[in-house]
Amino acid sequence: MNQPADACTLDSAALAAIREEPLGWNFRASAPALAGLTLDKAAGQRLDLFDGGFFGPFVVLDAEALEHNLTTMARWCAARGVKLAPHGKTTMAPQLYQRQAELGSWAITAANAGQVRVYRAFGVSRILLANQLVDPSGLRWVSAELDRDPGFEFSCWVDSVRGVELMTEALKGARRQVDVILELGAEGGRTGARDTETALAIAEAVHASPALRLIGTGGYEGALSHDTDEKALALIHSYVDGLRELAISLHAKGLITGQVVVTAGGSAYFDQVADALTSGWPEGVDVLPVLRSGAYLTHDDGFYRGISPLGEHPRISDSAPFRPALRAWAQVTSNPSKNLALLTIGKRDASFDEGMPEPQLLRQDGRISELAGHEVTKLNDQHAFLALPDDSPVRVGDWIGLGLSHPCTVFDKWPLIPVVEGTTVIDFVRTYF
Repeated sequence: MNQPADACTLDSAALAAIREEPLGWNFRASAPALAGLTLDKAAGQRLDLFDGGFFGPFVVLDAEALEHNLTTMARWCAARGVKLAPHGKTTMAPQLYQRQAELGSWAITAANAGQVRVYRAFGVSRILLANQLVDPSGLRWVSAELDRDPGFEFSCWVDSVRGVELMTEALKGARRQVDVILELGAEGGRTGARDTETALAIAEAVHASPALRLIGTGGYEGALSHDTDEKALALIHSYVDGLRELAISLHAKGLITGQVVVTAGGSAYFDQVADALTSGWPEGVDVLPVLRSGAYLTHDDGFYRGISPLGEHPRISDSAPFRPALRAWAQVTSNPSKNLALLTIGKRDASFDEGMPEPQLLRQDGRISELAGHEVTKLNDQHAFLALPDDSPVRVGDWIGLGLSHPCTVFDKWPLIPVVEGTTVIDFVRTYF
């Protein structure tokens, strides 16, 4: 796949510097044998995850599944005529942003000004802040970045007249206008204008501001439902239809000029979003539909597996389903009763907000096999409670491979994540939370 000319770019020197960082005690799971080696040289050692001295527990990325998900989403978006601005908060990993950009990502999405600052440290050229920014310090920093780098493109949400006023005051004297996207909300959702009258008042306030420029409409549909039945999908489609209709209205009133950006799309309903944002536009409107899905990159063994359009019950027939690319490994350290074992993994290591880790594999005597009929019932800070059936083969000293749900709350726990082929470590991904 050739990289589109309008894809975002990153700073190659800053990315290369990641690979020159030495490993040491500050990366808690890293093998002592790798101490002092750079990430690049450590990856070249191709150590085995279990025999190479890594300290458990650890979370790893499966190289083949990761690449499959990246290319599948990129091709699907290109075929559907939508741009992808993946939400970088999922991973906070510039090495992965670079691969997303190589595959055509139009921008990288952020959730707050601190994340934008991390992105800019690695030269991300186009950033979409899917949130309101009314903090004067953050606004002045963004304005300085826009002045410093004429090639930097930035946009953020607005959802109140008061917010427009605060932004205008903080940006007084700025040389470049800050692009803003009017966020449409919905009852039961999070932020965003709740009705057309309010949205129009916000748009008019932006139009009157010397510091801001309205470029489109946006929002987040994922907060409206966690189901995939007919009623839920209809609700999502109706909401995204509203984004399009609002954009058409604002364009017709001259409150948006030039290309119209319209953006939505988490990782649960991106099919519904693409359907709605690529149809129903009147002639003469130059529209740029943008998806912001982020969790597709690793998929998961829980929440997104059940709800994604390319999950275990796919709603898309022209692409292969995503594959879970994250796995945790933890050792059995205690078997205090017949039906209970304790693992060396807990809330500080794995996600638990959208489902418990799922026992899938058993490594015993150096061999890995599938594990069924076992369940993690509870997590403490550093322990997982593994319920054992009467005929369980699990013993103290064994390793359990766990599927994880909701990747957004996994990456933040690991500043360094091994990338594996089987159990061979072939690379490392550095995160910056």
